[in-house]
Amino acid sequence: MQSDLKKMLKKNEQLNQLDMATVASHIQREGDEWIYNTIMLEGYDVPFKYLRKKAYKNLKGARVNVTYYPETEQVAGMDFEIMKVVRIKRS
Repeated sequence: MQSDLKKMLKKNEQLNQLDMATVASHIQREGDEWIYNTIMLEGYDVPFKYLRKKAYKNLKGARVNVTYYPETEQVAGMDFEIMKVVRIKRS
């Protein structure tokens, strides 16, 4: 499994891996067919966002491994930096 992650990181230079990060907050919102998740990690001022088909238990306080890439999201005509999560797993 670890080799799959290494292959994915090597293939796409924009991907980043963060291990053993502590989740400071976790918000889940219902959308059309998806559950929109936003987490904030301790020591980071940028939100990490991802989608799931079903609601998940609250990750607040949990340690996670996150694979992500930086992205810009426009809200009310202003650009905000976010991190788009490709893979998240409890440590």
